[in-house]
Amino acid sequence: MIETLSYYIGNSLNPYLNLSIEEYLLDTVQPGQMILYLWQNERTVVIGKNQNAWKECRFQELEQDGGHLARRLSGGGAVFHDTGNLNFTFLVPTKDYDLSRQMSVILEAVRSLGIDAQKSGRNDITIDGKKFSGNAFCQKGENSYHHGTLMLHVDTQKVAHYLNVSEKKLRSKGVSSVSSRVCNLCDFVPSLTTKEMQQKLLEAFAKVYHLSPLPIPETAIDHKRVMALYNQYSSWKWKFGRKIKFSWEANERFDWGEIQMQLHINEGIIQDAILYSDALDADWIELLSQKLIGCRLEPEYIFLKLQKLSFNQTQSQILSDICSLMHQQNSPDSH
Repeated sequence: MIETLSYYIGNSLNPYLNLSIEEYLLDTVQPGQMILYLWQNERTVVIGKNQNAWKECRFQELEQDGGHLARRLSGGGAVFHDTGNLNFTFLVPTKDYDLSRQMSVILEAVRSLGIDAQKSGRNDITIDGKKFSGNAFCQKGENSYHHGTLMLHVDTQKVAHYLNVSEKKLRSKGVSSVSSRVCNLCDFVPSLTTKEMQQKLLEAFAKVYHLSPLPIPETAIDHKRVMALYNQYSSWKWKFGRKIKFSWEANERFDWGEIQMQLHINEGIIQDAILYSDALDADWIELLSQKLIGCRLEPEYIFLKLQKLSFNQTQSQILSDICSLMHQQNSPDSH
């Protein structure tokens, strides 16, 4: 049961520091506590935990322009952040995690501006069918977070320029370009400022949870622990991950997200595997990637072996779809 509300407003535009503070808050949130963390990045593409950095964005151009590529802990797709974007994170013990209630804080804050916002699809919030907020989720140990974006006055031309959004993803949304499926809150309330949006979120936070949120003082942050996390988030290894010499590749988009599979096969046995995906369940994708190693490249064999794992309905569908994709790629008609 949530007994106390806390909030922390970041004062840096550095994505590696902001993501480090986010994980630090995730590690230190107390039983009965919920934290709302508000933060901003400057000219940054943030990719999901299992995404392929080389495929998702024009990171070389981004860095030449003084921007940053960052990878977060959660699943989901790539997003572009600039100072026209406000990020939020709800951090809470998993037993008190309630996505519907957390989303209602965002909806309440935006609707208090006189804007008719609606939840849409697996993780978006929209106005008249256009997205201004995407959400992603993470569980670590006994704690979880739900975070997302709020586009106030983001440069949508830069969104389209830096992100390589797949045609399959755009078709699934029924649009022809990334800029045509997003909008800014300032399109509806031109005078809206970041500080005003922060205040509306804090007011909605208090209203939905019937408690008064208190600020987390700077002195309560263990900056030594934060800097240890900073070294990880800013490292080449974390941002880009490992590349393998693959001999088999397939990609497809499903209702739960897009998947790109790269397998190194030797004598019919999977020696190494990487699954790139914007699926929200990042840990499940990572586990499947590990479990494929040592399997015969036979979809039926893989399906029977991995069915021994415990999983929920969505995870079962992901496994089934991946095995179907492998079967299609291995069929005589696919060659």
